[in-house]
Amino acid sequence: MRVHRVAAVAGFVCAVLLVVNSARRAGFLPENALTHAIAPFGALTGLLAITGIYLVIRGTAGTLGLVGYVLNSAGLAGAFAIEYILHFVFPYLGGGTVSGLLAGSTGRAFLVTSVVLVAGALTFSAAAIRSGVMPVVGVLLYAVGMLPGSLRNLVPVPVYLAGLLVAAAGVAWMSARLWATEEKALAYEEVREPAVRSARRGVRPTG
Repeated sequence: MRVHRVAAVAGFVCAVLLVVNSARRAGFLPENALTHAIAPFGALTGLLAITGIYLVIRGTAGTLGLVGYVLNSAGLAGAFAIEYILHFVFPYLGGGTVSGLLAGSTGRAFLVTSVVLVAGALTFSAAAIRSGVMPVVGVLLYAVGMLPGSLRNLVPVPVYLAGLLVAAAGVAWMSARLWATEEKALAYEEVREPAVRSARRGVRPTG
């Protein structure tokens, strides 16, 4: 499986995890060890998907694409760290300790991560649209969804969860295009390789 296809699979997994996380927060799925254990990996698989998408659009996305990719990747990496802390560290601390951390530098770090993720998602989406490679509607869904989906502590919970669902649809849509791009590349190689071999066999040494 080549890199674009791996990234596409990661994108599909990311979309599923975002839906699962939203359903758990909304009370449609139980709060148990499994649903908590998989929660942080939505951001991690999203990072892999964004990397594959950038590899496809970088030829036409220019500097804007690079800046967007760096910011989006940094934001998703930070989101993974935050989710890990929320699910595997904070539950073992006292309420007073958690409140103190969130009121201090930890809370500020969470806020900076959210701002970076919003800036990265919007910049990367603008670059993806300009590239003409990704589906415009899918990219817009990702951008619109990530705006509230990155600001979990600053927007009402229903808005945050709705944002995650919209972003999930966008990621799945772009991942489908990523998968199709890989199929086209493989089909091209299947056609090109016999021609290259024939051309090589036709070459005779001179002199």
